[in-house]
Amino acid sequence: HNIEKILIANRGEIACRVMRTARRMGVKSVAVYSEADRNSMHVAMADEAHCIGPAPSQQSYLAMEKIIQVAKASAAQAIHPGYGFLSENTEFAELCKQEGIIFIGPPSSAIRDMGIKSTSKAIMSAAGVPVVEGYHGEDQSDECLKEHAKRIGYPVMIKAVRGGGGKGMRIAHSEKDFLDQLESARREAKKSFNDDAMLIEKFVDNPRHVEVQVFGDQHGNAVYLFERDCSVQRRHQKIIEEAPGPGINPEVRKRLGEAAVKAAKAVNYVGAGTVEFIMDSQHNFYFMEMNTRLQVEHPVTEMITGTDLVEWQLRVAAGEKIPLRQEEILLRGHAFEARIYAEDPNNNFMPGAGPLLHLSTPLPDSFTRIETGVRQGDEVSVHYDPMIAKLVVWAEDRQAALRKLRYSLHQYNIVGLNTNIDFLLSLSGHPQFEAGNVHTNFIPQHYDELFPAQKATPHEVVCQAALGLILKEKMVTDAFRDQSSDKFSPFASSSGRRINMLYTRKLSLLDGENTVDVMVNYNQEGSYNMQIKDKTFLISGDIFKEGDSLYLRSSVNGAVSKSKLVILNNTIYLFTPEGSAQIGLPVPKYLSAVSSEGMQAGAIAPMTGTIEKVFVKAGDKVQTGDPLMVMIAMKMEHTIRAPKAGVIKKVNFQEGAQANRHAPLVEFMDEESEST
Repeated sequence: HNIEKILIANRGEIACRVMRTARRMGVKSVAVYSEADRNSMHVAMADEAHCIGPAPSQQSYLAMEKIIQVAKASAAQAIHPGYGFLSENTEFAELCKQEGIIFIGPPSSAIRDMGIKSTSKAIMSAAGVPVVEGYHGEDQSDECLKEHAKRIGYPVMIKAVRGGGGKGMRIAHSEKDFLDQLESARREAKKSFNDDAMLIEKFVDNPRHVEVQVFGDQHGNAVYLFERDCSVQRRHQKIIEEAPGPGINPEVRKRLGEAAVKAAKAVNYVGAGTVEFIMDSQHNFYFMEMNTRLQVEHPVTEMITGTDLVEWQLRVAAGEKIPLRQEEILLRGHAFEARIYAEDPNNNFMPGAGPLLHLSTPLPDSFTRIETGVRQGDEVSVHYDPMIAKLVVWAEDRQAALRKLRYSLHQYNIVGLNTNIDFLLSLSGHPQFEAGNVHTNFIPQHYDELFPAQKATPHEVVCQAALGLILKEKMVTDAFRDQSSDKFSPFASSSGRRINMLYTRKLSLLDGENTVDVMVNYNQEGSYNMQIKDKTFLISGDIFKEGDSLYLRSSVNGAVSKSKLVILNNTIYLFTPEGSAQIGLPVPKYLSAVSSEGMQAGAIAPMTGTIEKVFVKAGDKVQTGDPLMVMIAMKMEHTIRAPKAGVIKKVNFQEGAQANRHAPLVEFMDEESEST
């Protein structure tokens, strides 16, 4: 077939990624979008774009009929599903086939066989691929599942049969928490896949997550493009990936690759797929599951093999053979991918949303790729996954690649919402990560080093922030003076000079919760003496533009440095190669938002989402930490717990309702009225 136009049934970075290759190949692209994504980057990039419904995915990106309609109306010969959404949906692949549209992915039978984890285990076992011990039976009663968990031996993993993306998965460490975890996994699975059938398998302690990229074509060929290590995860989701796997010798690498090809051939696989293995400390590996789509982390494989997997997908979908034979696929160098998320690592990686007020990135080149679907000024929406970008780097060896990753992360600067960039820096700088000792329990194991206590900002940096603020004020007043006719108006000067008099000014700045008072002396020649407590610093410098960013060049007691300067929302942000600092400008009390003390009157929604389950009613007595309700937000389940002991006065939301971020969910009785 000749594919001249494709519809991309996805959004965000993956939609943009597919469009880039399509454009390079001279293939036209059709975007679909929800009302929330009307102004998003993937819509702007496409050759044409069609709105397919309201923000919730069920009514837009998961609406199969609407997507097929658009494909027909726009005369697209093929649909690329990206990852997530409909990419592993058997029904959708079938529907495309019935409508005579090419589904860029494997045959629906392969999706079905690999999507139901119990079936996939049996097929793999028969094909001679090593598998993990588990229970995949029909009987779903609590008793039966509990019995099997005991037989397999704790800890066990409870998984939705139709699961994926970390949804519907729970670990039970002992018999006593088995039923709670089972209940929670079922609820999430019901919500995500409308199917709460569970399977149970042995949980390998501190395993590595090693996956192999495979590719099949319609002529019965299949190849592997080596492995990726995606062990370091939080909330069962990957956050940093690399290829090849550190410390894996060529012999194990070949065995992994060949097992993965066996797996692909067993289901007549076509297109890009990933076979996930779990690996123990002895490098024994066991089949876990197969992802029948292109994965988020495919760029690291492209970097070490010099391939474009999306181009391969399009060619194979059009009936061509795989572009390279196995012996022509060579591994060179080492690549990392860091996923940049809108989330708060210090608050259990709570996903966030909001505007990207300031966004600047390292410069992309042939060894640095930035895969993103957002631009400065865009909003990270509460309706979808909170990933902002993927930063991908390549170098000749692992150590060099890691150095490049850290260097580039320092240049990835975002203001407007919480991100995990600082966390990625501490992760990639951790000695055990540098040594390649990675496993899925890495973050909990090294928790204390990865989440150091907040230290006070050095006074030198506070002085730089003060300098940035003063120079920015001066820039604004200079602009005002140039526009106003009265050059000698006292309002048109902020140099702090009062004729022949040195001028001192007190700046109160905020470092976290603490106020830092800076006494600033304006010297005649334009430098400043700044005093914090009993230390004095001699400060001078200037502001200049480079590209779209503003930089501060400053000299502190003779030490010169350059930092990126962003002043937004009463905060001064400084980004330097050593790290970043935020210094606040105090806002008068009456202007600031509800103070945090006032918030404790009841439990509040940590983010915008849907109330899934309510456990309490008015009049109930609760203890601190008791579950009050379960919210679903950003595709994750969050349990809201009582901030204090007391009696519930009122529950403000019922099941199924939407609650906005910081909305009070329940109210407690006042202590006085309880005793009556």
